[in-house]
Amino acid sequence: MNAAEILQKMADTLGSTATVKTVFGDPIHVNGKTVVPVAKIAYGFGGGAGSGKNERHPERQGEGGGGGGGVRAFPAGALEITEGRTRFVPFIDPAWIGAAFTAGAVLAGVMILRWRR
Repeated sequence: MNAAEILQKMADTLGSTATVKTVFGDPIHVNGKTVVPVAKIAYGFGGGAGSGKNERHPERQGEGGGGGGGVRAFPAGALEITEGRTRFVPFIDPAWIGAAFTAGAVLAGVMILRWRR
């Protein structure tokens, strides 16, 4: 199997999981509201192949290939549907907020130190 065939097989496999059901979960009906969970989906894959002479046996041709892939799904929020309106309620990741705050504080500290010089 060459590199192009490997990549095509991985793309077909991962592509078959990219459905509406993957991103939007089953609706939940509660107190006159319908809540639909929403996820973010990320796909990635890669592969490679190579060929060359065998150093120990120059009369032989060496060849190899490989590949891999993956998918990641994480909650993004939920659609809240009522008779009067529909709204998206995002899920906030506290780790991301903490990282953004820390990065801002470090940047502010660097700017203050440069300004004082």
